[in-house]
Amino acid sequence: MTLDSTDLFGAVIDRRVVPVLVPMPAAKAYSYVVPDGMAVEPGSIVQVPLGPRLVVGVVWDGADDGMVDPRKLKQIEKVFDCPPLTGDMRAFLDWVAAYTVTPPGLVARMALRAPAAFDPEPMVEALRLTDMRPERMTSARERVIAAASDGFSWTRSGLAHAAGVSSSVVEGLTAQGVFETVFMPPPPVVALPDPEFAAPRLEGAQKDAAVDLLAAVEEEKFSVSLIDGITGSGKTEVYFEAIAATLRAGKQVLILLPEIALTASFLERFQDRFGSKPAEWHSDLAPRTREKVWRQVTTGQVRVVAGARSALFLPFEDLGLIIVDEEHDPAYKQEDRVFYNARDMAVVRGRISNFPVVLVSATPSVESRVNGEMGRYRPIHLPTRFGDAALPHLGVVDMRRHPPERGGFLSPVLLDQIGKAIGRGEQALLFLNRRGYAPLTLCRVCGHRFQCPDCSSWLVEHRFRGQIQCHHCGYSEPTPEACPECGTLDHLVACGPGVERIAEEVERHFPEARTIVLSSDLMGVKRLRLELEAIARGEADIVIGTQLVAKGHNFPMMTLVGIVDADLGLANGDPRAAERTFQLLSQVTGRAGRTGLKSLGLLQTYQPQHPVMQAIVSGDSDAFYEREINERERAALPPFGRLASIIVSADSRNDAESHARGLRMAAPRVDGIAILGPAEAPLALIRGRHRFRLLVHGRRNSDMQAFVKAMIAGGPKERGSISVQLDIDPQSFL
Repeated sequence: MTLDSTDLFGAVIDRRVVPVLVPMPAAKAYSYVVPDGMAVEPGSIVQVPLGPRLVVGVVWDGADDGMVDPRKLKQIEKVFDCPPLTGDMRAFLDWVAAYTVTPPGLVARMALRAPAAFDPEPMVEALRLTDMRPERMTSARERVIAAASDGFSWTRSGLAHAAGVSSSVVEGLTAQGVFETVFMPPPPVVALPDPEFAAPRLEGAQKDAAVDLLAAVEEEKFSVSLIDGITGSGKTEVYFEAIAATLRAGKQVLILLPEIALTASFLERFQDRFGSKPAEWHSDLAPRTREKVWRQVTTGQVRVVAGARSALFLPFEDLGLIIVDEEHDPAYKQEDRVFYNARDMAVVRGRISNFPVVLVSATPSVESRVNGEMGRYRPIHLPTRFGDAALPHLGVVDMRRHPPERGGFLSPVLLDQIGKAIGRGEQALLFLNRRGYAPLTLCRVCGHRFQCPDCSSWLVEHRFRGQIQCHHCGYSEPTPEACPECGTLDHLVACGPGVERIAEEVERHFPEARTIVLSSDLMGVKRLRLELEAIARGEADIVIGTQLVAKGHNFPMMTLVGIVDADLGLANGDPRAAERTFQLLSQVTGRAGRTGLKSLGLLQTYQPQHPVMQAIVSGDSDAFYEREINERERAALPPFGRLASIIVSADSRNDAESHARGLRMAAPRVDGIAILGPAEAPLALIRGRHRFRLLVHGRRNSDMQAFVKAMIAGGPKERGSISVQLDIDPQSFL
C-alpha cells in the first residue's frame, strides 16, 4: 500500500509499504518500505534487514494494516534478479502452513533453499572462429580450426578436447586473432528430454493403462490417478507416456521418489526413454549443482525433475504433472520443523494449479486405496508382470516346526534353497530390517544391558566397525571387552540378529559364495550405487540387506528372496503396523524373478496364520485391504477419522509432563474430538530430552487444525527448555 505522511517541515512524503515473509517462525509477514526506484510485486524474492543481519524473504500477498508509521520501518535492501514465486506457489505455501499449523515463514523457507541461485548465473566465456588464420599452420591447428568451423561457440577446454590437442594450441590461435572471445549463457544442468526419443513397446494391460492415463493427462485439469500394479508390471513405462504427453504440451514434470539417491537405475531408464536424464534434487547434491537446478527450474530451462520430497517446494515456472512413485513409502513424511506428507501435498499442489497428479505403487496406502474405491481417484490396475514373467512362488517357513540351529537365525529350509539358487548360478536375497550386528548386548553374569545414556533405547552392536551405537541420537562408543557393571571379561552376549550377524551366519554355511551386505550405515550413496550396479551385473551370489533393497531395484539374476524375520514389523502398537509389514514384505519378495526366471520367496515366521502372512502367500491383496479397511472404519482411524500428535519435550521429565497436562486442560470441548494422554512417548527419552505425547482423535470432518490451535493458544506458554511439536496426520507413533 502507499501511505502519505508529513515530515518535520510539513512536506508530504510518499512511501510504499509491503508485507515480506521471512524464513523465521513468525506468525505473519513483516512490513517493509520499498525504496524509491525499486520495483517489487507479490512473489519477488528480496533481501531485508532482520535485527542485526540481512535475510532473504518473499514479498507476500495482502497489504500492510496501516497501523505502523512507515518512517519507523526498515527498507528492502535488494530485489534479486530471478522470477517471482507464482501466485499458485504462494497459495500452495499458505495452504501447507495452514494445514500443518506451521508458521508460514518456515514453509516458505523450503522454497528458498538455494540462496546463491537468486541472482542469474554468470555468462560463460567462449571462443568463436574469425576469418583470421595463423601465420604458420600445423596439423594440430588444422584440427582445432576444423572443429570450430561449425559456426558454434566453444569453451577453451571443450574445443581442445574435441580437437584432441592441448589447451596451449587453442591459446596460441586466440593470441593470433583466429578466435574472438564471446560470452554464452551457462549450459543447462541436463539436456532437454525428447518425448519421441525411443518409442515404447507397451502390450496388453500396459497399453490399456497408458490409454487411461493419457486420457487424464490430456484433459489438462486437476485429477488424481492411482496406478496399482504388481511388482514388475511395467508401471514406470506407463507413466513415462504421461510424462511424454506433458512435455509435448510444453509443461514441466516433477517425479517424486522416496530414495532418489539410491535410484540410479531409474535415472538410466528415464534416459533410455527420453534421451537424457532428469535433473536430480536431493540432499546429496553438491551445492553448486543444487543452485543450478533451482535456478533453471524457475526459468523453465529444466523440464523434468526427479527428486525426494523436498522437490515439491521447487518454484517451477510451469508445472503440468506430478508423479509420486512408491506413493505408500513412509519416506514421504517429513518429521522435522514442518511436518508434512509429500504425497498428500502433491495432490494439493495439483489441485491449486489445476493439473493432474499420478500416484504409483504395487502396494498402495490404505488412504489411496479408499480414495480409489470412493471415486476420488481414478484407479488404473496392472494385474500381470510385463512380458508375462511369472510371479515368485511364495511360501511361509514355520519357525516352530523348522527352527534354526543353535545360535543361528536361518532355518534349514531357507538354507537349502540358498544352496540350490547359488548352485544354479543365480542370486539369493536375505532381508532383515535391522542394521548392525545385534540390537542388544548384555552381560551373562549380572544381566547389565547396554543402553544409550541420552535415549530410552538399547545400543546396537556394529561389529564391522567395532562400536555399539544409538540409532536415534548417534551416540557411540567402542565395543567393550568387559561389563562396566560387574567387570567380568568375555561374558558379553549379543542378543538377536542384525544384517551383519546374518552375513556371519551365511559365510559360515557358504564360505565360497560372494556376499554383499547392503545397509545405509555401512557406506555412502556413491558406494551404494556401485554395489547395486554390481548386483545387477551378477557379481554377487548372496545379498543381505535392510529396507533399502525394497526400493524398486531390478536384479535380473535374483530368484530367491528370504525374509529372515517376517514378524518384526508386527511387534508394536502402531495402527499401521499390519499395512506397513504387508507393503514392505510384498515389495521385497517382488525383487525375485523379474526377468522371467522361476523364482521363490520364503517368509520365516512364528505366526504363519497371521492375516498379513496369508495375504502375501496367497497373493490375495484384495482380501487384506478389505480386512484392513474394515478395521480402520470400525475404529474411525484414517482415512475414516483424523489424528493429530502433540509431542512435548523438555530437559526435565516433570517440566514435559506438566506442560502436556496444561495443554490437555486447555483443550476446548468439541463434539467428536477426543484427547488421549498425556503419556510417555514410546521413546520417552531422545538426546537427553524427556517426551510426553498427546494424541487427538476426531471424526473425518473434524476441524483438527482449529482445535489444536485453540489448545496451544489457551495452554501454558513454552518456556525454558520446553518444546512442542505438532504433527497433523502422524505416520510414526514413536
